[in-house]
Amino acid sequence: MHRAGCSRQAPQRPRFELGDLIREHGDALRAQHPVTPEQAKILRALANCRTAALGGHVDRCQDCGYERPAYNSCRNRHCPKCQALDAARWLAARMETLLPVPYFHVVFTLPGQLAPIVLRNRCRLFGLLFRAASETLLTLGHDPDRLGAQIGATMVLHTWTRDLRFHPHVHAVVTGGGLSTDGQRWVAADPAYLFPVRVLSRLLRSKMLALIRQEHERDALELPDELLPAHAWSALLSRLYDTEWVTYAKAPFAGPEQVLAYLGRYTHRVALSNHRLLEVTHESVTLRTRGQDAATMAPVELLRRFLLHLLPRGFVRIRHYGLLAASHLATRLPAARRLLGDSAGRHSGDNSADLQATAAPDPPPASQRPAGATTDWRTLFSALTGIDTSRCPACRSAAWVRRPLATAPTTRAPPERAAA
Repeated sequence: MHRAGCSRQAPQRPRFELGDLIREHGDALRAQHPVTPEQAKILRALANCRTAALGGHVDRCQDCGYERPAYNSCRNRHCPKCQALDAARWLAARMETLLPVPYFHVVFTLPGQLAPIVLRNRCRLFGLLFRAASETLLTLGHDPDRLGAQIGATMVLHTWTRDLRFHPHVHAVVTGGGLSTDGQRWVAADPAYLFPVRVLSRLLRSKMLALIRQEHERDALELPDELLPAHAWSALLSRLYDTEWVTYAKAPFAGPEQVLAYLGRYTHRVALSNHRLLEVTHESVTLRTRGQDAATMAPVELLRRFLLHLLPRGFVRIRHYGLLAASHLATRLPAARRLLGDSAGRHSGDNSADLQATAAPDPPPASQRPAGATTDWRTLFSALTGIDTSRCPACRSAAWVRRPLATAPTTRAPPERAAA
């Protein structure tokens, strides 16, 4: 039968899921490694996500009789199955803050020597990393020998490598220019260059270590036993000052649409996607790392590494600074937008907003944007995937009725039939 009204196929369901691993190996994990009450709560949520344990409903087509059980989601921010709609709503809100300028991607990474301290002081050290990285960018932006302007930045914390080792770093998406101190000019950055990488790295190092010293002097840090002696702590700081910290700036994005595509992939990404699980047995798990590369480890080891990346309760992992800070969304950001609009097609001899600053395309019109934060999830899902969940996936009939779930034949919902 020809199925009209849908041009895309439903996303292919992954063969293996993190929830399956938690259900099968969670007890072994708790027996071999310490698990905090908050971590245990998150593991339970992920194990129960979209299973009969959380309840659900049955969708039934009154025309062809096709039935599909659907179980409720856990909505935990660490769950690989619960981020797509939250990310879409977040992006819809972010579209309103995009400026028609080039954007740069900068990554700030903490050296491995700090990992034992960060693991014991996650909330405090993650917060210091955000502070040091944002101050680094804003300081260089305000420097009159560079831009002499207030830039805007959105930052996202990641803590993992592709094989789930602990590797805290911040991704920053930075405007290619900024608003002058007096608010009268847009100062454009070089379209191919933001700030020197070595300057970024050394300024981050200086600011971060100064903040860590302050916390240590306030006796606010929990240290490993080997760092408790004063000479050991001083030796660590000396090594950190002598280390070149890894900071790099990628090529600028082509325009706002590319920025949104990047943010959509990174802002709500969790440490492990179900689609990265290539093979799962009782003894081992193989996951895709990069390209065609893969890593294999015991299931309990994979779960142990996953626990390393659970964020402290209430910690905000996406933050905005400079022009994009909440305090400037109604004042300096609109002023920058007006200046960029007024300067379109007008070339000036100084470093003010010029043709290169306005070369990037404007954000897509509202008619082409995903629905906003208040939109019903079905409408948003349809806008993102082209799949109409109000129709039967078998015959495309609109006689699609939802009923309470009376029984739960399985703990994992069956895959949806692809809609052609």
